Amino acid sequence: MTLGDEYIRIIKQRFVQIKEQGEGAFQQLNESDIHWTLNEASNSIAVIVKHLRGNMLSRWTDFLTTDGEKSNRHRDQEFINTVDSKQHMLTLWNEGWSVLFAALEQLTAADLQKNVRIREQPILVLDAIERQLAHYASHVGQIMLIGKQRKGNEWKSLSIPKGKSEEHLKEMKQKYNK
Repeated sequence: MTLGDEYIRIIKQRFVQIKEQGEGAFQQLNESDIHWTLNEASNSIAVIVKHLRGNMLSRWTDFLTTDGEKSNRHRDQEFINTVDSKQHMLTLWNEGWSVLFAALEQLTAADLQKNVRIREQPILVLDAIERQLAHYASHVGQIMLIGKQRKGNEWKSLSIPKGKSEEHLKEMKQKYNK
């Protein structure tokens, strides 16, 4: 396995982890939670998901051959809440991720050294992937923060819970030092 192949394997895992964190948040939220905003300048979880879908469809459709900012994308419209239910939001979420994972499945190690374009700017495929990983992770972090704000003490941590770091480290040592 080449370093490029290993990178593609790892990056797929990282995207899966981000997707799973978002889904862990969604499981804890109800209809009103996904539409809640802190203020007029804030986005609801439903709007964040709508934006993520729009970005994913634009960036990952024909990833290697067309500009990542598709002419049929209307980014500003992504921030208008037209999501009518949690199920609708989950459909949008899965549509975006499906396109992303299909594109990643097509990548080869040699592709990592090619250039793609985003808004006409040439960018190395490796950099484009990293850029999207950071973008999606930041939005999933927003989703989790909103979820924590809505659920308060009912929120179930999606990482190492407060006060459980030593316990987690001990579990990891037991798991990997067998």
